[in-house]
Amino acid sequence: MRQSLLKSIYQERWAYLFLLVPLTLFALFRVAPIGLTLLLGFMDWFPNGQPVWVGLENFAYLFADDIFWKSLWNTVRYTVVVVPVGLCISLSLAWLIHGIRSRHWQGFFKAAFYLPGVTSGAILALVWVWIYNPTRGLLNYALSLVGLPPQQWINDPDWALPSLMLMPLVGGHGGAIVLLTAAMGSIPITYYEAAQLDGANAWQQLRRITLPLLKPTLLFLLITGTIASFQVFTQVLMMTGGGPYYATTTLVYLIYTDAFNYFDFGKAAACATVLFVILAAVAVVQYRLLSSEVEY
Repeated sequence: MRQSLLKSIYQERWAYLFLLVPLTLFALFRVAPIGLTLLLGFMDWFPNGQPVWVGLENFAYLFADDIFWKSLWNTVRYTVVVVPVGLCISLSLAWLIHGIRSRHWQGFFKAAFYLPGVTSGAILALVWVWIYNPTRGLLNYALSLVGLPPQQWINDPDWALPSLMLMPLVGGHGGAIVLLTAAMGSIPITYYEAAQLDGANAWQQLRRITLPLLKPTLLFLLITGTIASFQVFTQVLMMTGGGPYYATTTLVYLIYTDAFNYFDFGKAAACATVLFVILAAVAVVQYRLLSSEVEY
């Protein structure tokens, strides 16, 4: 068996040679930083000193920090709203686009919704800063047209986090729409023809045919969307800076400030480790709860 394995490796040596470069880059720039971060969480290290092993001290300090729990709560609130609501919006838009008979118009709308996804997050954040401007912003101008008073939006502790939630809910559906419309296109049309013969209306066809066959795609979007929402950072950095009064401080932004503002790399690494564990646990729970209902 060992000789056959060596013979197989020798016969496919060129394939392994071509894979060597990307695997090496993946190990250097993905696996190694993750391992070093996990190790750094158990150390006390500043740029001007030597790393000192402190065990669980960074984690104890982290769990005693009120700002950490505030940032965790902000991240959970952001995810609980953005992921399910965004998934429902994406599904509705994909269903409407898929119902268009012209392929040219389908391509146009998919490209239009996907365009914000290829735009720099920093550019989009600057655009939304202008929209939320309390004196010259487009949103307050729209409120004035219907007689409503202006709001401070990202400058108000009560409105800052909902304002950040609105950004992905308005323009963050491009990738999901492309995947969902592709999945809808793979459903045999004979299913819908049989349902129409039985007298099923459009809502019944969506509920009984489309949604059950979209479960693998929806599960994928749910897990990846949850991971992305837990890692929200760009709009926090560009729009609010974590404020006001830590109202928009998220876990990733807390990691950034601890590491690059206070140079407390040990605490930042501990927070990153906790975030990694939370994301892994959430992904496993979502998969366990929902994969049993998915038909592949």
